[in-house]
Amino acid sequence: MEYIESVLQDVALRNPNQPEFMQAVEEILHSLKPVIAKHPEYKDLKILERITEPERQIMFRVAWQDDAGKNHVNRGYRVEFNSAIGPFKGGLRFHPSVNLSIVKFLGFEQIFKNALTTLPMGGGKGGSEFDPKGKSDSEIMRFCQAFMTELYRHIGADTDVPAGDIGVGGREVGYMYGQYKRITNRSESMITGKGLHWGGSLVRTEATGYGLVYFVDEMLKGVKNGLDGATCVVSGSGNVAIYAVEKAQQLGAKCVAMSDSGGYIYDPDGIKLDTIKQLKEVERRRIKDYLEFHPGAKYVDGCGGIWDIPCKIALPSATQNEIDGEAAKTLLNNGVVAIGEGANMPSTPEAADMFVDAGVLYGPGKAANAGGVATSGLEMQQNDMRTSWCFEDVDSRLKNIMKSIYTSSSNAAEEYGCPGNLVVGANVAGFIKVANAMVDHGLM
Repeated sequence: MEYIESVLQDVALRNPNQPEFMQAVEEILHSLKPVIAKHPEYKDLKILERITEPERQIMFRVAWQDDAGKNHVNRGYRVEFNSAIGPFKGGLRFHPSVNLSIVKFLGFEQIFKNALTTLPMGGGKGGSEFDPKGKSDSEIMRFCQAFMTELYRHIGADTDVPAGDIGVGGREVGYMYGQYKRITNRSESMITGKGLHWGGSLVRTEATGYGLVYFVDEMLKGVKNGLDGATCVVSGSGNVAIYAVEKAQQLGAKCVAMSDSGGYIYDPDGIKLDTIKQLKEVERRRIKDYLEFHPGAKYVDGCGGIWDIPCKIALPSATQNEIDGEAAKTLLNNGVVAIGEGANMPSTPEAADMFVDAGVLYGPGKAANAGGVATSGLEMQQNDMRTSWCFEDVDSRLKNIMKSIYTSSSNAAEEYGCPGNLVVGANVAGFIKVANAMVDHGLM
């Protein structure tokens, strides 16, 4: 469609050297062609032009001191993308790969992911190229305090509510929340992923991984045996991967491989999750150390080869673009039945197209991994009500939200002429909700 190509050209001109952001924009806008054809008012009101331009892009200096007294300077980011249906909501990522393009890609995807949850949350994202690895607790505390000293003026319970992401767990959230309280003298739900004893929600740690498996389970409803007895490969070994394995095992799947940035392990007898949790959550060790406890397993340097392992279910849960065309071809040749994306945009455009064209079940990240932000929204609700819900209650709400996301995505794909294509369905369902809110609010 000529109009969409024109919008993409304008976005590319305004955002040079931002490949990750442009990849996300192109994927979403191309899938919206049937929507624009059916709703020309979106074109007239410049909805695409407005939704691809963040409401605010904040960049700031973060100066901090290490334990040796040496000064360091990092760059902080917060991109507040769209608040049409609620306050900006999205994680903070501390990782050397963070740059403006990465943050904008994540923030743009977050708009539609948050809309799919049915909760009143807009889209945003932030972070820094600061690397927590190898830093002491004191160094991380000083960095988080310096980061929040600038960020605090841009966020708040009804404005922008960050959360954790890669490199930002409960420790980092605690340090940032403490600094926010110190500066503002307010106790409010201005960040999620908090400790359970000071406002956090049960299931938040498990949420993205559990939600991913709930979504895949919905996709597999018409497949014989579904997850029960299925061989499953999960990339990554952070919260998403660990709790995806946990829930998949609870539902009868056999998870045989996991990875970290160094390489991957293959255990044909099934991953022993207690060992992974001890290594990763308690001791912060590398995944290759799994072989100390289970010598029958195999470790391979490098992450890419994990997709050579034959499996029925693939759950990429590490990072963006980890499955390329070659990996997708291997998965398909090995008989993969379903792919559920636990990470953000882990499949390249080529790989995603191959999955869709092959007709396998394919749950894109903005739908399949929305469980984390959904439970963050539930944490915000509990904080606003000054109450807390039990594990079973939160887990039940999460499961229902993931079912709703699958249903709305599937129905949208059917309505707009792409039955079974959950990439189109998720994009369309999320976009329409946000676009209609933007129309109602007038020009802003």
